[in-house]
Amino acid sequence: MSGATIHQVAKAAGVSPSTVSNFLNGRPGRMLPETRARVEEAIRHLGYRPNRAARQLRTGRVQVVGLVVPSVANPFWGAFALHLEGAALAAGYHVLLCNSARDPERERAYIDELWADGIRGVVLCSSLPSLDHVLPLVEQGLNLVAFDRTAQAGDPSRMVNISVDNVIGAQLATRHLLELGHRRIAFVSGALRSVNRRERFRGFRDALESAGLSPDEAIVWSGAADEPYGDLDVAGLGRRAAADLMREDDPPTAIVAINDMCALGVSAGVRDAGLRVGQDVSVVGFDDIVLADLAAPPLTTVRQPMADMAAAAFTHLRECVESDEPATGRSLLMRPELVVRGSTGPVPPPR
Repeated sequence: MSGATIHQVAKAAGVSPSTVSNFLNGRPGRMLPETRARVEEAIRHLGYRPNRAARQLRTGRVQVVGLVVPSVANPFWGAFALHLEGAALAAGYHVLLCNSARDPERERAYIDELWADGIRGVVLCSSLPSLDHVLPLVEQGLNLVAFDRTAQAGDPSRMVNISVDNVIGAQLATRHLLELGHRRIAFVSGALRSVNRRERFRGFRDALESAGLSPDEAIVWSGAADEPYGDLDVAGLGRRAAADLMREDDPPTAIVAINDMCALGVSAGVRDAGLRVGQDVSVVGFDDIVLADLAAPPLTTVRQPMADMAAAAFTHLRECVESDEPATGRSLLMRPELVVRGSTGPVPPPR
């Protein structure tokens, strides 16, 4: 049956319309389990769907959150969107997804549109050092979670940052290679203009310094100065980096890549040079996307607790939106985990 009303659901379940309303709005109170079961069964049987517009008029809130990612061309962002959507759907919310390419103007335009549509909670994943382009809406009441970004000077006081500890993650990756005996270790990234990339580079340098190596002598490949962030073809960037590095007179025996897609590209470039990944050249990524374990050889990488971070981001937005209380600026920093697979091995004999 389609077009069922809340009164029909109540009649079928043998309860009052207010009981059904409390159920739909997540306020079961002391409702008995059998009562909840009857309401759920009536909703399923009648095919009842709440009127979103009516609910918005009644509560003043839209049960939708916005998600702005650099690009779902990187499987990490597609997986994060899936986790965030799962947490939202479980609470009766929906997610609107936008791809920004880390372009501040594009981000501002998207968030302006979300705000105009009544959406008061947004997860922003660009990791740009400055968020001045969205500050006016935050000051008007937008609840903003900056994901994969630690707090920066000048951030609005009501914004929340949620991130893995990128410094520790890069340290774990680099120390693993050092423990295998590698000393000629390269760091491959696009332009280091985002907060997360800068922090991963810092972790790389810190690990070298702790091992007694001069961080100033580190091999760093970051592309051209005017190059875009590379989210649309970060694998191609990694492949180009490996080609350049393998042509050097004293090429690295190991490479730390900025993320898994870049690492997969690096691995392809190593093979292009006639070398074996994990034997002639070790490669480490960052993220642990689903493709990492499917690569040949499987990719050693730094795993982010993606499901936990997505759940934390949604929980924060929901609490702010539903309580109408402004957020207080804070940061949630989660610990990464090194996952060792076949793409890393002991330092090879001189070639």
